[in-house]
Amino acid sequence: QVQLVESGGGLVPAGGSLRLSCAASGRTFSRYAMGWFRQAPGKEREFVSAISWTSGAISYADSVKGRFTISRDNAKNTVYLQMNSLKPEDSAVYYCAADRNYGNRDALAWDYWGQGTQVTVSS
Repeated sequence: QVQLVESGGGLVPAGGSLRLSCAASGRTFSRYAMGWFRQAPGKEREFVSAISWTSGAISYADSVKGRFTISRDNAKNTVYLQMNSLKPEDSAVYYCAADRNYGNRDALAWDYWGQGTQVTVSS
């Protein structure tokens, strides 16, 4: 079992930055791929970024590539999402997720989820 708690969301102006954190419980955190997804009102939950348990593989949605950076610290059981050059269309609830397998961008395939943190980017 893995429990996930996100933090770091908030309200920022367009062009600003935020750093999301996701703290995980469980001794096997380092064996899970971690991901970030987001969901805006009236839209489906969409993939943002993922990182393998060794940090050897990383992927991003095209919409955030070059602006967002995912990283993890297995010693702290934490995964991060650094978000720069934020746009109003980045506004959403951001969710942290964990799965034993890396590579699937379908939210339905991920096993564990946090409660989400709101990110709002003003224009």
